[in-house]
Parts: sequence; C-alpha cells; structure tokens
Amino acid sequence: WLLCQSRRARYCAAMDSGHRQAMDRSALAMPDEHLWVRLRAGARAAIAMAVAVGAFGVAFGVLARQAGWGVVAPVVMSATTFAGGAQFAAATILAEGGGVGAAVLAAAMLNSRYLAMGVSVAPGLSGPWWRRLAVSHLVVDESWALARVAGGVDAARLVGAGTVLGLAWIIGTGFGAVAAGGIGDPAALGLDAAFPALFLALLAPALRDRGGRRAALAGGGLALLATPFAPPGVPLLIAGVGALAGMPLRGDPPPSPRRDRDVLRDAPLDPPPGDPGETCDPGDGRP
Repeated sequence: WLLCQSRRARYCAAMDSGHRQAMDRSALAMPDEHLWVRLRAGARAAIAMAVAVGAFGVAFGVLARQAGWGVVAPVVMSATTFAGGAQFAAATILAEGGGVGAAVLAAAMLNSRYLAMGVSVAPGLSGPWWRRLAVSHLVVDESWALARVAGGVDAARLVGAGTVLGLAWIIGTGFGAVAAGGIGDPAALGLDAAFPALFLALLAPALRDRGGRRAALAGGGLALLATPFAPPGVPLLIAGVGALAGMPLRGDPPPSPRRDRDVLRDAPLDPPPGDPGETCDPGDGRP
C-alpha cells in the first residue's frame, strides 16, 4: 500500500509539473498490466537482434569446442558471463596458450564500458540488492539501447529485451558447441561484418540530435586513433571520453520529439478509467 501511494504521489507530481512526457517511466504510477506491456515491448523489440545474437553464440560455441572446452563449459560461461566480445577474447587467448590472468584482463577491459552503462541504469532499478543484481546481468549493449527512454532507462523494457537476447545467446552457444564438427570454421559465418552493422543500427537513433552526433564523432575518432597503439579494450575506455562531447551546449535544440513518442507508445500515462489516480488527490487537501 505504501509503495502504491508513493508511486501515485509521484504520478500526481508529474501531472502538476507538466513534464510527464519527459519523466522516467519507472517513476510513474503504472498499473501492473502496463508493466507487462513494457516487458513485452522490450521482448518484441529484441527479436530481430536475437537472430544475430544467436548466430554469434553459435560461433562462440564452435570456437570454444575447438579450443577443447567440451560442451558444458561454453554454455555455463554464456549463462554466467553473457558478454560476447569478452567471451571471444578470453576463448581466443586460452586457445592460443595464454594464461588465465591474461584472458580475464582482456575480458575485463572489453567489458569496462558496462561501468558507464550500469550508472545510467541504476536510477531505474528498485528493490533489494539481489533483484538489482539479477537485472544488471541482463544489461548488454543491445538491451540497454532498446531500453533507453527520455530521462533514463526503462527497467521493464531492459528485462524484456535482455531475457530474449540472453536466451538466444545461450541456445546459440549450446547449438554451436554440440554441432561444432559440422559447422567448421566460425569465420565463414561472416559475423565480423554482421555485428558492426548491428551496432550501427543501435547507434542510429542517438544521431537525431547534435549532442549524439558530437559524442559519436568524438568517441569514434578517439577509438580509431588509439586502436593501432593501445591494447584491446583500452580504445573503448578512451572512446568513453568522447561521450563528454554529447553534453548539452548553449544553442542546442531540444531533443527530437520522436523520442517522447517512443516512450509513450506502449503504455499511456493516463490512468485507466475508474482508477483512483484520476482525481490525483495526494491526500493533503489539494484537488
């Protein structure tokens, strides 16, 4: 009851301020059915990407099996790690005779971008620490991009998208590990071109405003300059500095209104008929 009243009060505050379209969806008084709408919306949005993620998982399963990992180990790693590039880096280093320390370091450097992504997701999460930890496991590049809304990240969309992508990654890994002998060289799948195209598709919505374009150009330029000289993973850290170029500057136009429509299309903010929230009475005597 207290949680419901808290959410209703925040909903009323959003109505009073006149900025409800720009608020984070997780802070609004949403009926339970709207939560499921947002979960399904994230899952549906991830279906097309899940095909590519599953194929990438097949390639990882084949690589790990050829490196002598067997069938179970690649699937367990995909379920507990869920980080494609880092898993490929670790498997490649171990297959070439490198040590565990080098494999872990390379994977950690490649995954360093999740530090910034985790900070952006944290305000939209609630509940005990174990629940937030479970949701954070579903934060990958694709689910994070699909869950971005005006004002932050929609945790429900992130869970829906991350669940679909995670299942595709695990199933693909298992299939690749089992059928490694019949698939052959994973490089023949052409995923070296497919995944850059996928990330460009994720980037496209962020290029609608000047800040996004500045961040993309600065981050990409810094990464290109650092790649010939820096070890794997470090160019990603350096590129993160380019995100500072996306900070709003004086004279920048407001964000594209299409983003607000994306936020609102699946779960309208207005309470359903008959909901007590229609009166928006916070309990202090105000109408």
